[in-house]
Amino acid sequence: QVQLVESGGGLVQAGDSLRLSCAASGRATNTYTMGWFRRAPGKVRESIAAINGRGDSTIYADSMKGRFTISRDGAKNTVYLEMHSLKTEDTAVYYCAAGERLVLESDAYDYWGRGTQVAVSS
Repeated sequence: QVQLVESGGGLVQAGDSLRLSCAASGRATNTYTMGWFRRAPGKVRESIAAINGRGDSTIYADSMKGRFTISRDGAKNTVYLEMHSLKTEDTAVYYCAAGERLVLESDAYDYWGRGTQVAVSS
């Protein structure tokens, strides 16, 4: 079993940067692929990025490349999502998830956090 807790969300202005964290606890957490996803109001869930257990391979959704960076600190069992040049359309609840494959399909992820809200004002 893996428990995930996201943090770092908040209200920011367009153009700002923000770093989200996802603290993982439980069994063998550093062996899991970790992914970030988001759900904006009235929209379907979007994939953002994923990183493998060793932290040496990452994948990004095409629409997320350039402004978002995923990373992980194995010693802290924490995964990060750095977001730059935020736009109002980035407003969403951001979730991290743990799975066994380095893919962006959310169905492949077995464990999910409760999410952290990011609101970007103009």
